[in-house]
Amino acid sequence: MIARFTALSSFLALFLAGCAATGGGEPVSWYGFNDFPPPRGEQMVICHGFGCALRTPVTVSPADRSRLAAILAEGHATPAAEREAIGRAVRWFETRIGPSVGSVNDIGGLDLQNAGVRGQMDCIDESTNTLSLLLYLDRIGALRHHTVGRPVARGFFLDGRYPHATAVVAEKEGGARFAVDPWPYGNGAGVDIMPLERWFAIHPLG
Repeated sequence: MIARFTALSSFLALFLAGCAATGGGEPVSWYGFNDFPPPRGEQMVICHGFGCALRTPVTVSPADRSRLAAILAEGHATPAAEREAIGRAVRWFETRIGPSVGSVNDIGGLDLQNAGVRGQMDCIDESTNTLSLLLYLDRIGALRHHTVGRPVARGFFLDGRYPHATAVVAEKEGGARFAVDPWPYGNGAGVDIMPLERWFAIHPLG
């Protein structure tokens, strides 16, 4: 019960901070609501347990970096191809870190009964982890067609929708924004990448 309350409190904090409406601000400002460190160098901290209640440091090895760069290189031709490559990179990275984080059996989608359980992730965990990976990919020059945006949120109970958040990328040319959302799927099983307007419109419990 305490873990569920903590996760919900974290979501309400980020919602009231304004990200639900606009997604504005620098991407790294997302980390501030939960006193959470952004990725630095080859180090990042992985959120789990719902609302970043549990945190596991991971190191991106030289082999990991090479693999991620190779995946993104497959999508350099067009923005659409790069988004597909981003999805593959997210799935690969979730599978790669699963054993050390304990998230191999993470259950996708709405799963309130596993709040506080090691390796289980809600949308706050997923959004934060995906943002960290995207920022890392951007730092190593793997993103050619996109910039990394601040995560956004939708739903606030009163509108009939369960609160949900997602990471975001934007096309460098034109600025079209896209959700990068692995939350609906189990560990490494899938990523929803879609225009942000479409993601915002999903109802009621998507």
